[in-house]
Amino acid sequence: MADYIECNSDFHIHGLYSQAVSKDMIPNKIAEQAPLKGLDLVATGDILNPKWLKLIKEQLKPFNASILQHENGTKFILQAEINDMNRVHHIILFPSISKVEEIREAFKSKSRDMDIDGRPTIRMNGEEIADLCTKADCMIGFSHAFTPYFGIFSKYNSYKQCYGSHWNKIYFMELGLSADTNMADKISELHNLTFTSNSDSHSPWPNKMGREFNRLQLKEINFEEVKKAFKRENGRGCILNIKFNPLEGKYHKTRCTGCLIFYEPADAIRLKWRCPNCNKPIKKGVDYRIHELADLPENVHPDYRPKCIHIIPLSEIISLALNISNAWSNRVQTAWKEFINEFGNEINVLLNVPLEELSRINKTVSEYVGLFRENKIQYVPGGAGVYGKLLKPGAKINEVKKEQKSLDDF
Repeated sequence: MADYIECNSDFHIHGLYSQAVSKDMIPNKIAEQAPLKGLDLVATGDILNPKWLKLIKEQLKPFNASILQHENGTKFILQAEINDMNRVHHIILFPSISKVEEIREAFKSKSRDMDIDGRPTIRMNGEEIADLCTKADCMIGFSHAFTPYFGIFSKYNSYKQCYGSHWNKIYFMELGLSADTNMADKISELHNLTFTSNSDSHSPWPNKMGREFNRLQLKEINFEEVKKAFKRENGRGCILNIKFNPLEGKYHKTRCTGCLIFYEPADAIRLKWRCPNCNKPIKKGVDYRIHELADLPENVHPDYRPKCIHIIPLSEIISLALNISNAWSNRVQTAWKEFINEFGNEINVLLNVPLEELSRINKTVSEYVGLFRENKIQYVPGGAGVYGKLLKPGAKINEVKKEQKSLDDF
């Protein structure tokens, strides 16, 4: 296997021209931060937006025909996310700038906001979009598959219904923060697809960008090799999914959108998805939506399905260990920089470095990295658009119920 390389890749981010995105989300800053996380290949995001494309061309240079590179060595694959006429989000990966311009021209008459927003709305359905993209030699898949607002399974019971005659040209899907491999492989039709775990990041910092990523086995880093990996051809493939514990995702559990009370799905159905406490809608959780779609009693992983590891951003582990609620406090960030300066990148700290070596930097944080590795960190689960909350081992979840109305999007 010496001919292959391993490539840590995040295939879904956004630039500063998308809504609710940090002003720091520019190519130079993304390229600077990616190695600190441990990423080799990052999506450009939003490449159909002309202002963003101009910025990309100014700050990145061609590495080969399909990949761009920053002067520090961080590589970028051309990517955009779009919203179709049925409010389903799709990821498009492009083999070249010329194909970006070709697709942009094809979408131009079908979009009112392509020059304004980073994630444009295209007045076409999934089948029509897939037809255009595959004819242009692009790859298309669906993003955050199960989320209740823009996931494909919020509108359809099968991805084949969305993509129609082009369903067999879909090679990958994105799990989203609120689902994982064990959950999705209860749906047999998804066994066709390579699962991707991407950050959908709106800021460049390592607690967001690369919070989910994929480890691919490739011959070299280019579009065709990524395509072969998604198609699982000739030894290429995704060999590891690293992602959030779904309990930390914003839509994992069924929950009131107003007072944030959790509901058992049977109770939510009985209440007609309306909270009697505050009269706001109850939002169906991803775990229950997968239960509705599942045609297998337990997950059945195809032979090629790689291991899926749950991860927690290092700054959040440090915050928990040091009893500091703000992950951006000087004390937390100072500790984070000490670990990165010593061990190179966040993924190395979280997964590889022996605990006794970590303890040289901070013994308490080292102990909590050990608890993370042993899956002993607990959560108040996320739901209704609010992220889950980390809890110290041994904490009683029912003791924090009174705090549920004020959980922050950390």
